[in-house]
Amino acid sequence: MLGILSKGEIEELLYGSNLGRIGCSYNGKTYVVPVNYIYDGRCVLAHSVEGMKIQIMRKNPSVCFEVDEISNNKNWKSVIAQGTYTELTGERERYDAMKLFVDRMLKLKISSTTHPPEPEPERLHNSSSAKPVIYRILLTEKTGRYEKE
Repeated sequence: MLGILSKGEIEELLYGSNLGRIGCSYNGKTYVVPVNYIYDGRCVLAHSVEGMKIQIMRKNPSVCFEVDEISNNKNWKSVIAQGTYTELTGERERYDAMKLFVDRMLKLKISSTTHPPEPEPERLHNSSSAKPVIYRILLTEKTGRYEKE
């Protein structure tokens, strides 16, 4: 059965997830990328080093945000939201956003047998001394769908 998520179910999925996708576009180029995030009830908060995603969102702050929960091909939920990108530049708001991230990530449990893979040289950003870009996406429209067997 296919259906539409209620407003409460949309909020529950946004609050309960920490991995989503941002879709952004500029000058005929569309870019979709996964991001770790937290949701505060109005905005998606995320951080990144400078790269294509940040460059595109600075030029066109109108973005799409997507999050899903997939059990299998016949049991899933998905939320798609439209929003506006804004960088956090004040030291206090940057600190508060990063504190939310740290608090949320500390709650995630990782198996003691799990070790992160060694970073590949081509995946490392040459920005070890650069401040991360901390940003929010103010969600202005939210829709959600589901399929349940």
